[in-house]
Amino acid sequence: MLVGVITIPYLISSLGVEAFGVLTLVWALIGYFSLFDFGLGRALTQQIATKQSLGLISDIPRVIKTGLVFTALTGLLGGGVLFGLAPKLSQSWLNVSADLQNDTLNSLLIAAFGIPFTTLTTGLRGVLEGFEDFKIVNILRIILGVANFGLPVLAILLFGQSLEYAVASLIIARLLVFMFHLVLVNKKIGDKWMRIRLSVGDFKGVAGFGFWMTVSNVISPLMVTADRFFISAVVGAVSVAYYTVPFEVLVRILIIPGALTVALFPKITALINIDAAAAKYLYLKSLRIVAVVLAPIVLITIACSHFGLSIWIGEDFADKSWLVMAILVFGIGFNGMAQVPYAAIQAAGNVRITALIHVFELIFYIPLLFASLKMFGINGAACAWVIRVLVDFLILQHFAGNIFKKPIYEHAA
Repeated sequence: MLVGVITIPYLISSLGVEAFGVLTLVWALIGYFSLFDFGLGRALTQQIATKQSLGLISDIPRVIKTGLVFTALTGLLGGGVLFGLAPKLSQSWLNVSADLQNDTLNSLLIAAFGIPFTTLTTGLRGVLEGFEDFKIVNILRIILGVANFGLPVLAILLFGQSLEYAVASLIIARLLVFMFHLVLVNKKIGDKWMRIRLSVGDFKGVAGFGFWMTVSNVISPLMVTADRFFISAVVGAVSVAYYTVPFEVLVRILIIPGALTVALFPKITALINIDAAAAKYLYLKSLRIVAVVLAPIVLITIACSHFGLSIWIGEDFADKSWLVMAILVFGIGFNGMAQVPYAAIQAAGNVRITALIHVFELIFYIPLLFASLKMFGINGAACAWVIRVLVDFLILQHFAGNIFKKPIYEHAA
């Protein structure tokens, strides 16, 4: 986040507002197409934590091999999909100006090569989190986060004001982070898991869990990033930056609840299997902590949005963006709290519930987003997003409460 605060003004001034808007779309696409891990990152965490709590240690290497082979294949599929869609996205769908269309096309083609590394890294991270190795996982997250903002700046300094080189630097970062994760997993359990022979039954088990995870992983990032693509199509790519800059800053606040729920997920997975009362206590305590931490951050951000953007980027940018920031931060608060019930539901193995919730939300969110954008511009898009995440939190909270009312054997079923 700190690197982003420093580098975003430089990237905007070097690339221009529209090209920077395209760069933020590439960031979003790389993140969105990581859904082609079929939810196996979180599934691996859940499976490894469960097998450790039940003493089934010998099953873990096969689980890891199955999950990673699956994510490799689906990552290649995701890269191919983005590669195939790149011409349409750059030439018409994103409403990019004619002068920037060729650069956008090349950037999307380059980004497609990063999708397999992104999905495999998600799977490997899930393995490390299943073993609760959070220190090294977060060190690698820091490296990737810094690279996400820092390497495009370095590429511009070395090769000039080129959108393609900025995007290529992002793919190089993902390749290196993937290699680091692979080395760490091999150090943890050895490399014998690579030589385990898999069966059709292994893939069926993975696919069964992964199907509902995939439904959720397709829809959830779509609802997070759809607004900027609608803005580009309806208002124009130049307006994307006025929306995505405050959003990209505010979404870093979710580092706080994200850090808690990443650690909560394998812990509550194990407790649900052996001590449901302790799992419920941990859940409620986590929810209170997130609420207490986020409330003052939300209030301070609302009060200081115009002043902060003026100091950081400039008065003109702040005039067009401060209200978006003030609106979005409400949603960030609800979204941060929603991570706790979301983690609890999936820790219990109820991935079908979260998937169906997201399907329901998508049905009402997309029309709401389009109508709000048409009537109120980017401020309306921000309001639609806040309404969506509030509904998401309330529904997830309801279903999470039901988890702790059921006997433990029902979760296993």
